[in-house]
Amino acid sequence: MAFSLLRVVSSIEIPAGLGFADSDSSRYAGRLLGSKFVGKNSRKNGSWSFYSLHDKHKKHGKLPVLSSLVANTAGEAVMSSEQKVYDVVLKQAALVKDQKRSEIVVDVKPDMVIPGTMYLLKEAYDRCGEVCAEYAKTFYLGTLLMTPERRRAIWAIYVWCRRTDELVDGHNASHITPTALDRWELRLEDLFAARPYDMLDAALSDTVSRFPVDIQPFKDMIEGMRMDLKKSRYENFDELYLYCYYVAGTVGLMSVPVMGIAPESKATTESVYNAALALGIANQLTNILRDVGEDARRGRIYLPQDELADAGLSDEDIFNGKVTDKWRNFMKIQIKRARMFFKQAEQGVTELSQASRWPVWASLLLYRQILDEIEANDYNNFTKRAYVSKAKKLLSLPMAYGKSFLSPSSHTQSSLLRV
Repeated sequence: MAFSLLRVVSSIEIPAGLGFADSDSSRYAGRLLGSKFVGKNSRKNGSWSFYSLHDKHKKHGKLPVLSSLVANTAGEAVMSSEQKVYDVVLKQAALVKDQKRSEIVVDVKPDMVIPGTMYLLKEAYDRCGEVCAEYAKTFYLGTLLMTPERRRAIWAIYVWCRRTDELVDGHNASHITPTALDRWELRLEDLFAARPYDMLDAALSDTVSRFPVDIQPFKDMIEGMRMDLKKSRYENFDELYLYCYYVAGTVGLMSVPVMGIAPESKATTESVYNAALALGIANQLTNILRDVGEDARRGRIYLPQDELADAGLSDEDIFNGKVTDKWRNFMKIQIKRARMFFKQAEQGVTELSQASRWPVWASLLLYRQILDEIEANDYNNFTKRAYVSKAKKLLSLPMAYGKSFLSPSSHTQSSLLRV
């Protein structure tokens, strides 16, 4: 499931000259976050609906209905963002199914160990754990309930996602170019080919060799970073949905193979991945609604342009930052959509292996409360930052822990079905 904390926790400073700008002296971020090991590298950084909406909402002036197909400017039917993403979901789910079948007929043999490599890997995973503990404390505590192998793997995924996010949101973001992101993607391919560049790469390289994790969600996250470099407006929710998948929904697809599905679960693999995807989308939509003012000051508006227009709002209204009745009504609709995604996500958390549920429930409950805080601020997300107090966070943790013991659904098919 998604543990989309990338845009909430403190940022990590990326020192200059670590390879994310185009210059003759640039090198990869091999020593980012205190890496100590540098390895050799061959290259020189009702039905299924993502919205749970039906025609009746449209009639009552609520959220728009998006089908599996959209029309381009020529009036031709083309694949929507949700369909494109669903194809990735199917591919990832197929990998898990293939692994389950192979485990039945093939004996698992112990890994061959090259002298010294086990110590280096342990050090690499430990460093990932330290980063996770420092920048995502609540989530880190939840991972301690997982099995050691799953815990380490989740740390490795978290750190790679965080490093990727820092490329465009960190202190040196102004120096990042599309070419730098191309290099980071080549480095990712090397990592999946067992050619890690540094110790943090080595941890993830080991993880993807042990779990049925596909490279596509990782590449898609990098694509989301490319979008941040070149795009500051989103014409409709179909475009925004794809962006949310790239930068947050991908995390769910990366992590479900590691967290595992409960053996007693009757839900389909696809439905569990869909729920993980929904949590990532919900988290990112919440980030967007919380950070409207901050993003506007950077010249960015991550809100559907057509829905703003329908509400009688414009970019100028966003930049002026005045809370009006039009804005309140618009925000109510956006918050309702985010909560729908959280509701969809809930249906999949209980299908995960029991030891993996607590950090996911904690993420879901804490993030969803940010929406409550936006409402408490009278929808002023221009000058007030909605945040969950420490007291409320502490109250949420035992609730999340209790929910982690809920039994998986006894239904053979998830209520999340595809249109």
